[in-house]
Amino acid sequence: MKSKLWVKILVPILIIVVIGGIWIVKNATEKSVDNSAGSQNNTELSDNLKDADFGLRETKAIDFETLSAYGLPIIIDYGADSCIPCKQMAPVLEKANKEFYGKAFVKFINVWDYPDAANNVPVQVIPTQVLFNADGTPFVPSEELAKKIQFDMYSHRDTGEHIFTVHQGGLTEEQMWEILKEMGVE
Repeated sequence: MKSKLWVKILVPILIIVVIGGIWIVKNATEKSVDNSAGSQNNTELSDNLKDADFGLRETKAIDFETLSAYGLPIIIDYGADSCIPCKQMAPVLEKANKEFYGKAFVKFINVWDYPDAANNVPVQVIPTQVLFNADGTPFVPSEELAKKIQFDMYSHRDTGEHIFTVHQGGLTEEQMWEILKEMGVE
């Protein structure tokens, strides 16, 4: 009789301990993966990139000259959280921002919430991506890439100098990776 009582008490306690142990191991593993990704990114950055902001979301106009000083390619997406093509592109931007952390600036500006943030760029529709090479010059796609993806080039009215390259509309993950590869990002 006493052995049956011990079994009735011991089995639920063991179940609780096992479930608790699984929960602890799972949460510890997730935290260590999250922390190692962050610390890995920070330790791999060269000294000139330590103070760079690689966050995805921006709320103010991009200072392209300052950002170009880091010597990395730049893709800024001007869109909105409520726009359907922008929503479809959001996972692509998030993945590119994480995967190319420290290798390129991939940023998003919600122009419906922060309309002044787009005052210094030629945004006519959303989403629109503005692209700059690592040396700060506007990206010029190869003929092959330009056949696959349409880009618009903007020049200064007075001097004719090429000042912006943009893509209007959403980009697929494959297109984003093709552009970044052509910009020299591996």
